[in-house]
Amino acid sequence: MDFFQNTYQRLFHPKSIAVIGASNDYLKPGGRVTKNIKDNNYTGELWAVNPKTPDVLNLPTFQKISDLPGIPDLAIIAIPARFVLPTLQDLADKGVTAVIVMSAGFGEKDVAGKAMEQEMLILTEKHGMALVGPNCSGFLTPTYKGKFAGIIPTIPGGAVDFISGSGATVDYVMEHASTRGLSFGTVINLGNSIQLGVEDLLEMYDQNYNRDNSHILMLYMEAIKKPGKLLRHARSLVGKGCALVGIKSGATAAGQRAAESHTGAMATSDTAVEALFSKAGIIRVQSRVEMIDVASVLAVCKGCAKGKRVCVITDAGGPGVMLSDELNRQGMVLPELLQVTRDRLAEILPPESSTINPIDALPSRSAEQIRDIINVLKKYEHDRIDIITVLAGDSGMSDNTAIYKEIAAAMEDTPIAVLPMFSSLVSSQEKLSAFTSQGRVFFPDEVAMGWALGKVTSWISLETTAVDLKHYNKEGISEIVSGTIGALTPLQVRQVLEAAGFRVPKQAEAYNLVDLSEACKHVGFPLVMKVIGPLHKTDVGGVVLGIDSLKSASVSWSKLMGIPDAQGVLIQPVISGTEVILGACREGDFGHLLMFGLGGIYAEVLKDVSFALAPVSPAESQRMIHGIQSYGVIKGARGESGMDENILADYIQRLGCLVADFPEIREIDLNPVKGVGSELFAVDARIIVEN
Repeated sequence: MDFFQNTYQRLFHPKSIAVIGASNDYLKPGGRVTKNIKDNNYTGELWAVNPKTPDVLNLPTFQKISDLPGIPDLAIIAIPARFVLPTLQDLADKGVTAVIVMSAGFGEKDVAGKAMEQEMLILTEKHGMALVGPNCSGFLTPTYKGKFAGIIPTIPGGAVDFISGSGATVDYVMEHASTRGLSFGTVINLGNSIQLGVEDLLEMYDQNYNRDNSHILMLYMEAIKKPGKLLRHARSLVGKGCALVGIKSGATAAGQRAAESHTGAMATSDTAVEALFSKAGIIRVQSRVEMIDVASVLAVCKGCAKGKRVCVITDAGGPGVMLSDELNRQGMVLPELLQVTRDRLAEILPPESSTINPIDALPSRSAEQIRDIINVLKKYEHDRIDIITVLAGDSGMSDNTAIYKEIAAAMEDTPIAVLPMFSSLVSSQEKLSAFTSQGRVFFPDEVAMGWALGKVTSWISLETTAVDLKHYNKEGISEIVSGTIGALTPLQVRQVLEAAGFRVPKQAEAYNLVDLSEACKHVGFPLVMKVIGPLHKTDVGGVVLGIDSLKSASVSWSKLMGIPDAQGVLIQPVISGTEVILGACREGDFGHLLMFGLGGIYAEVLKDVSFALAPVSPAESQRMIHGIQSYGVIKGARGESGMDENILADYIQRLGCLVADFPEIREIDLNPVKGVGSELFAVDARIIVEN
């Protein structure tokens, strides 16, 4: 905690900064970063280190680090890669404990660069130094603008903060976002992240978060090295009122695994990322534009929107229809306006206008009309509408400058969130610049705005994952699982499931014909016989259904025991009803991924499944059930009886507790869980244990 706290102060709010490689040449990183710090109101001590130049920007300039008059809180290195390691040693000898290395030519370049990074890491950790980079473009904070590439944002407000593993991404996002009116406060680029990664900076940010910080935080990650830390601090920030928007790139390839379960076969590395972001409360997006769109909605709504009810004001029919279509696709609602509202709107607008929702004000609309429409909605629809969208082009038939001013005023004064979409980016360029100069955001596309609204309003508030499960015997499970390696026997599987509180059907095992006769009497006809040994029984013809006599059982016995690796036969009664699969697989440091979907032989064929990270809350388990496309089958379709969702949700929670309590369980499938109504049984299961 002390390390991170001290590092936070030195990185974010240093009282003194030394730039190693400072220069009068603004085309060099050292020159640009020094000028940016000097010209942007840094009030601390700023020292330049350059052995070849006696005067850098009229700053105190020194030939060597040892000549510095004091120990700087922060050192910024902007010199060729080959000089970085000895420079770090000089800084360590001076007593510097926080360093940003902007220099490139390390691990991103070649193997030799990777080796240099390891030497840097050893040196900094030996001396207790915190290192950001190398190959990073720097920091922007309210205290200093220590960045050499990209723009220095000038729009006031600081609506968004940004922690990124990529400098170019930071620069491109800010460049685009500034044209939309989105303002930035703290912006951090970590480059190669050989010591401190996005998760570590997120921890510092969380530990020092207060009301002066932005209520929106963007994250860009190319690797998640510490998922537990990301989960913990993201959830903490969301709990403090900070909305998180994140991109995790490079996550499309399936995980390389030798899966022995359906769950393991269907889980991918991106599945784990999606589940982690969902549990952490991070709104996941896939591109820079999507990130800006979502952040713009959050900026206008001062966090996540309160509801899904939207009123559309437009000056053209086409954009209004396209927005309405997208809002519908996103599960938003366009409420029918009250008659009193429509009457007042009819008094404001020409007869040719539409006063339904969407409200078509026509291209001839004036600033006064836009103002009056919003005031009518405020007066009569304030408790029926959560969001007002205003779509405006520049028709040349009225003064758009005045229209933009009215919309800007409405964004400030209206208790209902007002989101503008301005389509005339060329003809209204100067007018839009005036609109955005005060930190007011707009959208250039109505469909993108509708999508972003849907993304934000679908965000789920965090829930505790603590559950109180009756008939969950942790000690009993431990006695069975502890010390076991590989696939559990049918008896062990049954004991684990019963101890965890799952209902299982009667069963018996037969390893010879004498056992078979006794097993059939115990279970009763009709029954099912399943081969013991092969993991995927159906694939090898290892399941025989509807056996109604001992003679048929004997014939099936001979057939099943002829299957390679057959060890015996499991006998169960016939269970009818709908089949679903519940499963879990261990996904490295992410923990266990839970899976729910249609079961039986079609689990991997249909892949109609949902995932979540274990353990899960009651609400999460319900969302997993509702999240599959064939949810109607669970409810009961075409007169068929469905399955009790509360029991299914309980089973998902039990499975989550089981793998969370016993991480040595590598993979587990309950396939199928089968039955009707509340009579649901874990009919077949496999559990693979691996320490």
